[in-house]
Amino acid sequence: MTTPFPFTAVVGQDDLRLALLLNAVSPAVGGVLVRGEKGTAKSTAVRALSALIPEVAVVAGCRFSCDPGAPDPACPDGPHEAGAGSRRPARMVELPVGASEDRLVGALDIERALAEGVKAFEPGLLADAHRGILYVDEVNLLHDHLVDLLLDAAAMGASYVEREGVSVRHAARFLLVGTMNPEEGELRPQLLDRFGLTVEVAASREPEQRVEVVRRRLAYDDDPGGFAARWADDETAVRQRIVTARELLPSVRLGDGALRQIAATCAAFEVDGMRADIVMARTATALAAWAGRTEVLAEDVRQAALLALPHRRRRNPFDAPGLDEDKLDETLEEFSGDDESDEDPDPDGPGGGGGQPPSESDGPQGADSGARPEAGEDGEPQASGAGEQTPARASEPFRTKVLSVPGIGEGAAGRRSRARTEHGRTTGARRPRGALTKLHLAATVQAAAPHQRARGRSGRGLVVRRDDLRQAVREGREGNLVLFVVDASGSMAARQRMSAVKGAVLSLLLDAYQRRDKVGLVTFRGTAGDVALPPTSSVDAAAARLESLPTGGRTPLAAGLLKAHEVLRVERLRDPARRALVVLVTDGRATGGPEPVALAGRAARLFAADGVASVVVDCESGPVRLGLAGLLAGELGGTAVTLDELRAESIAGLVKDVQRRAA
Repeated sequence: MTTPFPFTAVVGQDDLRLALLLNAVSPAVGGVLVRGEKGTAKSTAVRALSALIPEVAVVAGCRFSCDPGAPDPACPDGPHEAGAGSRRPARMVELPVGASEDRLVGALDIERALAEGVKAFEPGLLADAHRGILYVDEVNLLHDHLVDLLLDAAAMGASYVEREGVSVRHAARFLLVGTMNPEEGELRPQLLDRFGLTVEVAASREPEQRVEVVRRRLAYDDDPGGFAARWADDETAVRQRIVTARELLPSVRLGDGALRQIAATCAAFEVDGMRADIVMARTATALAAWAGRTEVLAEDVRQAALLALPHRRRRNPFDAPGLDEDKLDETLEEFSGDDESDEDPDPDGPGGGGGQPPSESDGPQGADSGARPEAGEDGEPQASGAGEQTPARASEPFRTKVLSVPGIGEGAAGRRSRARTEHGRTTGARRPRGALTKLHLAATVQAAAPHQRARGRSGRGLVVRRDDLRQAVREGREGNLVLFVVDASGSMAARQRMSAVKGAVLSLLLDAYQRRDKVGLVTFRGTAGDVALPPTSSVDAAAARLESLPTGGRTPLAAGLLKAHEVLRVERLRDPARRALVVLVTDGRATGGPEPVALAGRAARLFAADGVASVVVDCESGPVRLGLAGLLAGELGGTAVTLDELRAESIAGLVKDVQRRAA
């Protein structure tokens, strides 16, 4: 068994360690979402936490970790008699992003259920994580159907497995911990809200701290057991402090003054719903217990707000997480109560710091340190080279209707185009390839019925063999690769015009986020095309690149199209099942080099030959219009739409046009 890196040996990352420890003290806080760049000890700290969690009492032999003091009456391994039970370490269960549904919730033996009426159930990861920790690395890449199952289990505290009327239920209450790199995409709002706390982590810029990180990591890699032994006393001290804080937690008083501050803070930052208030209250109480106090102070409320609110105040994926700390302090001061204790908090943090609940984090990973300001947020344009226009800010985004890829695909689950998926409406049946996941009952009975006499059927039961089982074929929606190809040449450089263009692309990016697409951004200006953003699930990264996009120079339309074609070729090798939709934003002009218009036409026909769905957003303006964008759309085998027609109320016929041209 691999020796984990000691929790107390993690350098810096005060907010991360504090958030994890607070959940160890009070699992009711609701888990932690850790956001940050790669290589910042996110996974290391989370995995190290399991060694600090106190042991749990379980019913001997129960696969579902029932509490012997209050066993689950509906446990599939029950019923259990109340008793002493046995104790074991709390589990940390890791959910791989590519896990199947059956691996998460468990699987029923459908063949035995139909033929024998036996509920033969194999528990999944949710059963293993009950009364422990469920850890999801790269949680933002988790498939939607797994997210739905996690949401159901988190909301009900139980997992339900149903297959054609055969149902099994078991308790599933766990501490949900997720880590993610925001550059790879954002979380669905429903799952984001299920995490009690969130922290932003970043690598230290202090040379001495970076040196210490490297020194400890090398020492651990050379001798994991010896390194862990050197930190054993610190680990024991923190483990004991967690036990002490848990015992103190029921005695902590959350006064009316602190409650008013919590409610006022949530209202001031306009968070949705009441979950934020409840999480803040539980976090502030855990902070007081961790500090060894029985009274919640204003500093506990402040720290709770910095941990519980940043991810709840976001209104769209382009908003940077974080709080305005000046506004937070003003709100707390305005609603300060008179019932606070003057007792000082315990100044000693565990194992090298990071455990004390501070009013502000001194480390580089404070609540706002990971927030990346939007490009141009200060109103000053980015520096640009000779002949370039300063970047125009995007106009207000608007709601668009879906642009879908024609036909039926088999890509990753999403919400854009039709596809054969594991979830959706049933359209047929087939023999299962591998394990049966979705039984088509009628087709199975139809396949078994002709063989009943030959199989010696007697009585009312149906004799079913494995060859009779039929998998349901279902149709749902898939996510696509939406590749934006944006003209950034001088012909597009009029500030009002480019602002409208950016607003339109931003609107489509928001739509792509909601439909779980990957996005990419290719721009062309001067003499060449440029991959401003390779295909990614992070639409906020695309929005940031778009915001700082400079304009100016000639219009190398052919170069931009060829660059986009190359991006699609490489992406097909990486993800052959994901279909692409090209959104070309241009006025159709082409300049520079010999026969630029003819060359652009030949480049466009490459997309038509490959069957790539495309839409040209016509940005031509002025009293004299050449209609070049429409001609280019014909070469692409797609359709053209003006900026005005891109709005939801004007785009109703666009999808039909795309499908008709592709037919």
